[in-house]
Amino acid sequence: MLLLGLAGLVSAAVPQPADWVPARWPWADAQSLELLAGSPVNCLLLAQPAPELAAAAAARGIVTLAVLAPGGGDPVVSARAALSAKTTGLVLDGDFPDAVEASVREAAGTAPVVALSARSRMPLGSSAPILGTYQGVWPGISLQDDGKEKAGPTGSTWIDTNTGFVRAARAWGEAEVWIGNRPPAGSVITTTRYLQVIADAAASGARWVVALDSDFAARLHRREADSLASWRRMNEMLRYFESHPEWRHMREYGQLAVVQDPAKGGLLSGGILDMIAVKHTPVRPIPQQRLSAGALAGATMAVNVDPDSLTAQQKAVLRDFTHAGNTVLTGPPGWKDQGPNTGSITLTKAELDRLNEIWRDVNSMIGRRNLGVRLFNVSSMLSNALASPDGKTVVLHLVNYSDFPVENVTVQFSGEFHHATLLTPEAGPKPLEIYAAEDSHGVDIDKIAICATIKLE
Repeated sequence: MLLLGLAGLVSAAVPQPADWVPARWPWADAQSLELLAGSPVNCLLLAQPAPELAAAAAARGIVTLAVLAPGGGDPVVSARAALSAKTTGLVLDGDFPDAVEASVREAAGTAPVVALSARSRMPLGSSAPILGTYQGVWPGISLQDDGKEKAGPTGSTWIDTNTGFVRAARAWGEAEVWIGNRPPAGSVITTTRYLQVIADAAASGARWVVALDSDFAARLHRREADSLASWRRMNEMLRYFESHPEWRHMREYGQLAVVQDPAKGGLLSGGILDMIAVKHTPVRPIPQQRLSAGALAGATMAVNVDPDSLTAQQKAVLRDFTHAGNTVLTGPPGWKDQGPNTGSITLTKAELDRLNEIWRDVNSMIGRRNLGVRLFNVSSMLSNALASPDGKTVVLHLVNYSDFPVENVTVQFSGEFHHATLLTPEAGPKPLEIYAAEDSHGVDIDKIAICATIKLE
């Protein structure tokens, strides 16, 4: 399940795996590559790799990966056929038996192999430069059967998101994270929803593997004006995040840490990380396997999700943390942090009800304190605060999941920052006035369409 055999990718003309911007390419004709003019997309996942397309893509410096799916015939034979068509490498899109995966890698030789597996099978902590999954929720405001907005355990408007999972996976190491979920079957996705799914992943440092619904793909292939306009906006959003690679190397900012095994509850959407994110409290996931005094540096509060699973040494780290005057909240007695089961990546009602016991205590502990950043008038939004390694720069990503722009957003932040800049996909940098607020400083934003970033220095 690793991405292997990168020795052949040393040419300056070919992007390296960390820089691959992937898309599922639904066409086999070389002329379709004209749609990539000016696009940051440089890695195409091909269900039916054609030699002409692979050659034309290579001439443009574009990586091509042939998609192998379970049930599609002998994967080793398919792998060899795809590589003979001069594709750059392969994608295992689904869950294959270990022996089959090993055979595919052997057949691939020095060609790269990317695995889009179930979340539970992702090799967290491995040396793979890309960790991928085909499992993801489709981001957006969750609605009830009557079409009204659904309130989650937090009491706020509940937003379906992959951000908690991405943060848990990224906390483990430096690998790039790909989310390869497709648009919901039988649906036509609006431009706004495409922009939201791109931003949902990118704001937490991951990449969504661009996938078009069949109706949009057909119209785009015919070069219809409205579809071309939507495609330009999607590429604008991709370019916005790809033009700031430094953001993907920043780590979560704030004074609240969540200690959790990322291979358990961290792999679920709608868990404790997402509950905290909906309340716009900056949170730093710490894999319990990497729990140390250094990992907790700068935190004043910590949530220990599964205390019984910690080693004696890890428990001692948290004791020292509390002895230094900080606060630790532990899960309720008998609580066991569970990972995905039966293929589901969201919590069952029983699991959610039990998790509420932790959430009530977490919410009480957080209160109205400023643990790095506080936001106002952002009920349809999620945020992610990231800090540079030296702590001198903080960026706050804001993603709007509603169908309408959000106006009059207020951000209050702790720390000594002297410059604030607003960045958006639609316009150039705009200076923001910093003013004094209660025990902090603040900035105001007039309007946010889909996403925006505040840079504090």
